[in-house]
Amino acid sequence: MANATEVTTPAAAASDGKQSVMNAAPTTSIRPAVDIFETADGIILQADMPGVAKEGLNLRVDGPNLLVEGTIGIVPEQKMSALYADVRSTLYRRSFVLGNELEAGNIDADLKDGVLTVRIPKRPEHRPRRIEVRSS
Repeated sequence: MANATEVTTPAAAASDGKQSVMNAAPTTSIRPAVDIFETADGIILQADMPGVAKEGLNLRVDGPNLLVEGTIGIVPEQKMSALYADVRSTLYRRSFVLGNELEAGNIDADLKDGVLTVRIPKRPEHRPRRIEVRSS
């Protein structure tokens, strides 16, 4: 998969940089790497979201958009402070526009080993079908 990128809004970028890594502003998010596959039955999205538990995952359809959010379960001890951290944000966020040929009401998702797999089926009229030919 491609590398994840960090997305920061102007409000978070204006920070003085002294903010704790674990208490990052909620306006900063990581854009997870996603592989998208089309099958005869629908679309499959596979997103890299390491550190996200099922409880920290939020998938929702809002109009024609699919929003994928996940919170990393890093909870530091009160006495701890990070000297170095690769993760500057604890929130993954990515959105997708769903086409009219997809059934948004029948989306299925599962999370295994840090990879979120989302299956979005096509409407029956958009699936390939075999036409039987009769002989007379």
